Amino acid sequence: MPDPERPLRADARRNRERILASAGELFARRGHEAQMEEIAAAAGLGMGTLYRHFPSKRALLTAMVGSRVDGLADLARAAERIPDPGEAFETVLRDYVEAADGDAAFQLALMGSKDIDWQGVQREKAEFAEIVGRIIDRAVAAGRLRGDLTVADFYLLACGVISSMYFTRGGHSDWRRHLALSLEGIRTTAPR
Repeated sequence: MPDPERPLRADARRNRERILASAGELFARRGHEAQMEEIAAAAGLGMGTLYRHFPSKRALLTAMVGSRVDGLADLARAAERIPDPGEAFETVLRDYVEAADGDAAFQLALMGSKDIDWQGVQREKAEFAEIVGRIIDRAVAAGRLRGDLTVADFYLLACGVISSMYFTRGGHSDWRRHLALSLEGIRTTAPR
Protein backbone atom coordinates (compact mmCIF):
# COMPACT_ATOMS: atom_id res chain seq x y z
CA MET A 1 0.00 0.00 0.00
CA PRO A 2 1.37 3.43 -0.83
CA ASP A 3 2.96 5.40 1.97
CA PRO A 4 0.30 7.94 3.06
CA GLU A 5 3.02 10.48 3.89
CA ARG A 6 4.58 10.38 0.41
CA PRO A 7 2.67 11.93 -2.51
CA LEU A 8 1.80 9.57 -5.34
CA ARG A 9 3.32 9.96 -8.79
CA ALA A 10 0.84 11.31 -11.34
CA ASP A 11 0.31 7.90 -13.01
CA ALA A 12 -0.14 6.16 -9.65
CA ARG A 13 -2.63 8.85 -8.57
CA ARG A 14 -4.61 8.36 -11.81
CA ASN A 15 -4.62 4.59 -11.28
CA ARG A 16 -5.85 5.02 -7.72
CA GLU A 17 -8.63 7.35 -8.90
CA ARG A 18 -9.63 4.85 -11.61
CA ILE A 19 -9.78 2.07 -9.04
CA LEU A 20 -11.88 4.15 -6.65
CA ALA A 21 -14.25 5.23 -9.44
CA SER A 22 -14.71 1.68 -10.73
CA ALA A 23 -15.11 0.30 -7.22
CA GLY A 24 -17.62 3.01 -6.41
CA GLU A 25 -19.78 2.07 -9.39
CA LEU A 26 -19.58 -1.66 -8.75
CA PHE A 27 -20.12 -1.43 -5.00
CA ALA A 28 -23.04 0.97 -5.51
CA ARG A 29 -24.77 -1.57 -7.73
CA ARG A 30 -23.73 -4.85 -6.14
CA GLY A 31 -22.74 -4.05 -2.59
CA HIS A 32 -20.16 -6.36 -1.07
CA GLU A 33 -20.71 -8.93 -3.81
CA ALA A 34 -18.46 -6.87 -6.10
CA GLN A 35 -15.15 -8.70 -6.52
CA MET A 36 -11.64 -7.28 -6.72
CA GLU A 37 -11.12 -8.91 -10.15
CA GLU A 38 -14.19 -7.09 -11.50
CA ILE A 39 -12.97 -3.81 -10.07
CA ALA A 40 -9.52 -4.16 -11.68
CA ALA A 41 -11.09 -5.08 -15.03
CA ALA A 42 -13.54 -2.17 -14.88
CA ALA A 43 -10.66 0.20 -14.11
CA GLY A 44 -8.66 -1.25 -17.01
CA LEU A 45 -5.83 -2.23 -14.66
CA GLY A 46 -4.14 -5.42 -13.57
CA MET A 47 -4.60 -7.10 -10.23
CA GLY A 48 -1.06 -6.17 -9.19
CA THR A 49 -1.82 -2.46 -9.61
CA LEU A 50 -5.06 -2.85 -7.66
CA TYR A 51 -3.35 -4.68 -4.79
CA ARG A 52 -0.45 -2.20 -4.68
CA HIS A 53 -2.98 0.51 -3.87
CA PHE A 54 -5.39 -1.59 -1.82
CA PRO A 55 -4.03 -4.86 -0.38
CA SER A 56 -7.54 -6.11 0.41
CA LYS A 57 -11.18 -5.50 -0.33
CA ARG A 58 -11.48 -4.19 3.21
CA ALA A 59 -8.75 -1.60 2.57
CA LEU A 60 -10.53 -0.50 -0.61
CA LEU A 61 -13.90 -0.21 1.12
CA THR A 62 -12.32 1.70 4.00
CA ALA A 63 -10.75 4.21 1.61
CA MET A 64 -14.07 4.70 -0.17
CA VAL A 65 -16.04 5.07 3.04
CA GLY A 66 -13.40 7.35 4.55
CA SER A 67 -13.86 9.94 1.85
CA ARG A 68 -17.65 9.67 2.11
CA VAL A 69 -17.63 9.93 5.91
CA ASP A 70 -15.52 13.08 5.64
CA GLY A 71 -18.28 14.52 3.44
CA LEU A 72 -20.84 13.70 6.12
CA ALA A 73 -19.12 16.09 8.52
CA ASP A 74 -19.61 18.81 5.89
CA LEU A 75 -23.35 17.98 5.82
CA ALA A 76 -23.51 18.22 9.59
CA ARG A 77 -21.68 21.57 9.66
CA ALA A 78 -24.13 22.97 7.09
CA ALA A 79 -27.12 21.73 9.10
CA GLU A 80 -25.69 23.20 12.29
CA ARG A 81 -25.79 26.66 10.70
CA ILE A 82 -29.59 26.44 10.21
CA PRO A 83 -31.17 28.83 12.74
CA ASP A 84 -34.23 26.68 13.55
CA PRO A 85 -33.08 23.83 15.87
CA GLY A 86 -35.76 21.37 14.75
CA GLU A 87 -35.08 22.04 11.09
CA ALA A 88 -31.33 21.65 11.70
CA PHE A 89 -31.87 18.17 13.16
CA GLU A 90 -34.24 17.07 10.42
CA THR A 91 -31.85 18.36 7.77
CA VAL A 92 -28.82 16.52 9.13
CA LEU A 93 -30.78 13.26 9.47
CA ARG A 94 -32.33 13.58 5.99
CA ASP A 95 -29.01 14.52 4.36
CA TYR A 96 -27.19 11.68 6.15
CA VAL A 97 -29.70 9.13 4.88
CA GLU A 98 -29.88 10.71 1.43
CA ALA A 99 -26.09 10.37 1.10
CA ALA A 100 -26.58 6.60 0.97
CA ASP A 101 -29.44 6.59 -1.53
CA GLY A 102 -28.52 4.45 -4.54
CA ASP A 103 -25.21 3.20 -3.09
CA ALA A 104 -25.51 -0.32 -1.69
CA ALA A 105 -21.94 -0.37 -0.35
CA PHE A 106 -22.33 2.90 1.52
CA GLN A 107 -25.69 1.75 2.87
CA LEU A 108 -24.03 -1.35 4.28
CA ALA A 109 -21.22 0.75 5.72
CA LEU A 110 -23.63 3.10 7.47
CA MET A 111 -25.53 0.12 8.85
CA GLY A 112 -22.34 -0.98 10.60
CA SER A 113 -20.65 -3.36 8.17
CA LYS A 114 -17.77 -5.33 9.63
CA ASP A 115 -16.05 -5.16 6.23
CA ILE A 116 -14.82 -1.64 7.00
CA ASP A 117 -11.77 -0.80 9.09
CA TRP A 118 -13.56 1.81 11.19
CA GLN A 119 -10.29 2.65 12.94
CA GLY A 120 -9.25 4.22 9.65
CA VAL A 121 -12.09 6.75 9.81
CA GLN A 122 -12.35 7.36 13.56
CA ARG A 123 -11.50 11.05 13.34
CA GLU A 124 -14.18 11.66 10.70
CA LYS A 125 -16.79 9.65 12.61
CA ALA A 126 -15.99 11.46 15.86
CA GLU A 127 -16.25 14.87 14.21
CA PHE A 128 -19.62 14.00 12.69
CA ALA A 129 -20.96 12.64 16.00
CA GLU A 130 -19.78 15.74 17.88
CA ILE A 131 -21.62 18.08 15.50
CA VAL A 132 -24.77 15.93 15.53
CA GLY A 133 -24.62 15.91 19.34
CA ARG A 134 -24.64 19.72 19.39
CA ILE A 135 -27.55 19.81 16.92
CA ILE A 136 -29.53 17.36 19.06
CA ASP A 137 -28.76 19.26 22.29
CA ARG A 138 -29.91 22.52 20.72
CA ALA A 139 -33.16 20.96 19.39
CA VAL A 140 -33.89 19.29 22.73
CA ALA A 141 -33.23 22.54 24.62
CA ALA A 142 -35.60 24.36 22.25
CA GLY A 143 -38.30 21.78 22.95
CA ARG A 144 -38.35 20.53 19.36
CA LEU A 145 -37.22 16.95 20.05
CA ARG A 146 -37.83 14.39 22.77
CA GLY A 147 -35.72 15.15 25.81
CA ASP A 148 -34.10 11.71 25.86
CA LEU A 149 -32.83 11.73 22.25
CA THR A 150 -29.11 10.96 21.89
CA VAL A 151 -26.53 10.61 19.13
CA ALA A 152 -26.92 6.83 19.46
CA ASP A 153 -30.63 7.28 18.68
CA PHE A 154 -29.70 9.33 15.61
CA TYR A 155 -27.74 6.34 14.28
CA LEU A 156 -30.57 3.92 15.11
CA LEU A 157 -33.10 6.07 13.25
CA ALA A 158 -30.78 6.45 10.26
CA CYS A 159 -29.96 2.74 10.23
CA GLY A 160 -33.65 1.84 10.13
CA VAL A 161 -34.31 4.12 7.18
CA ILE A 162 -31.15 3.03 5.35
CA SER A 163 -32.05 -0.63 5.85
CA SER A 164 -35.38 0.03 4.14
CA MET A 165 -33.34 1.35 1.17
CA TYR A 166 -30.98 -1.60 1.11
CA PHE A 167 -33.43 -4.43 1.64
CA THR A 168 -36.06 -3.20 -0.82
CA ARG A 169 -35.21 -4.90 -4.09
CA GLY A 170 -35.38 -3.01 -7.35
CA GLY A 171 -34.62 0.37 -5.78
CA HIS A 172 -38.26 1.16 -5.08
CA SER A 173 -37.89 1.91 -1.39
CA ASP A 174 -40.23 4.44 0.15
CA TRP A 175 -37.49 5.50 2.54
CA ARG A 176 -38.70 9.12 2.60
CA ARG A 177 -42.01 7.94 4.09
CA HIS A 178 -40.08 5.81 6.60
CA LEU A 179 -38.01 8.89 7.52
CA ALA A 180 -41.12 11.05 7.90
CA LEU A 181 -42.71 8.47 10.21
CA SER A 182 -39.52 8.27 12.27
CA LEU A 183 -39.35 12.05 12.63
CA GLU A 184 -42.98 12.18 13.73
CA GLY A 185 -42.10 9.83 16.57
CA ILE A 186 -39.37 12.06 18.02
CA ARG A 187 -40.80 15.56 17.52
CA THR A 188 -42.36 17.37 20.43
CA THR A 189 -43.95 20.05 18.25
CA ALA A 190 -44.93 20.20 14.61
CA PRO A 191 -42.30 21.58 12.25
CA ARG A 192 -42.79 25.10 10.96
